[in-house]
Amino acid sequence: MKFKTLDDFDFNGKTVFVRADLNVPAKEGVITDMTRIDRFVPTLKEIVNKGGKVVIASHFGRPKGEKKPEFSMAFMVPAIEKASGLKVQFIDDCIGEKRDEAIRAMKQGDVILLENLRFYSGEEKNDKEFAEQLASGIDIYINDAFSTAHRAHASTEGMAHLLPRGAGRLMQEELEALDKALGNPVRPAVAIVGGSKVSTKLDLLSNLVKKVDYLCIGGGMAHTFMAAKGIPMGEGSLVEPTMIDTAKSILANAGNCRIILPVDITWADAFGEGQEAHVSDADKVPVGKVLLDIGPKSAQEFIEVIKKCKTLIWNGPVGAFEIKPFDKSTNEIARAVAALTKEGKLTSVAGGGDTVSALKKAGVEPDLTYVSAAGGAFLEWMEGKTLPGVDILEK
Repeated sequence: MKFKTLDDFDFNGKTVFVRADLNVPAKEGVITDMTRIDRFVPTLKEIVNKGGKVVIASHFGRPKGEKKPEFSMAFMVPAIEKASGLKVQFIDDCIGEKRDEAIRAMKQGDVILLENLRFYSGEEKNDKEFAEQLASGIDIYINDAFSTAHRAHASTEGMAHLLPRGAGRLMQEELEALDKALGNPVRPAVAIVGGSKVSTKLDLLSNLVKKVDYLCIGGGMAHTFMAAKGIPMGEGSLVEPTMIDTAKSILANAGNCRIILPVDITWADAFGEGQEAHVSDADKVPVGKVLLDIGPKSAQEFIEVIKKCKTLIWNGPVGAFEIKPFDKSTNEIARAVAALTKEGKLTSVAGGGDTVSALKKAGVEPDLTYVSAAGGAFLEWMEGKTLPGVDILEK
């Protein structure tokens, strides 16, 4: 690895700033999904067990540089304490004398949670003075928030220049998984890309055709590619007319990557619950129907391709998975991927908000090699972009 991990530091007696992602979903002050806290806890506990004093920092919501009570992180303390078994002290600021005094008073094993970083505009502006204030009294900087690594903020990039720096266990796990999937995959490698629009994933598709042996395209974006191949697509499709030439270019310049498109389509009379599913060959969908999933022959072809491969990376469901029965193809592919992974035949890495939701709905999320909750950072990594929060760790 090009970056330092927790294995490379002596934390005994040291004050350690850990940039976590605790931007958890919450409703009326109640956390509705503990995933981000649970994934952060191993880093927290390891540093404490090695004699460190931990200062946790994160953002929550979009307060836009203002101190707004509804975006305070105070309510997270009980959840972190319960998940970690550690006592956590909350400081109602992330810079300033009150925070500095609390840090100076820390003893080995103490844990502090700072107030929302985004209460200050200097965070998102990557302001040098704000970064220096965050680094005050700190011995070691650890970034455990891959999901924010695509932003050059003061806590993710700026202050890392000022201190010995490394990756937490979650950041390390994410980077190692992505390297297995795209950086140095065991071949053959396949990517599944879904979603509604080619325009939102143009950089992703252009990068993947250079990285994988097979590219399976589903969801609404497949309609544009089918149109680019001359297949008539009706008014109920999600064809982007302005992207047809782009799709043609991607198909023409795929090189050694074989692009797999749907051969049949599942459609309905309208979008919504309670609609009856019908299946037609891709070029024979009746006029005026709404296209909601790839068909069973297409799903099986995707699965047969996956069976040939050693590595899979997945971003985007292949149909309207949130509505039964148009979740069928996504579920079938997900279960096949999970089974191959459990059998040791496939390294499977998936990410993106809808993808994670679809895998949870299919009941297979724990069975894949790695499922990233990072969202934008995961997508930018797949697009081949440099992530500032990762880049600084590697320097």
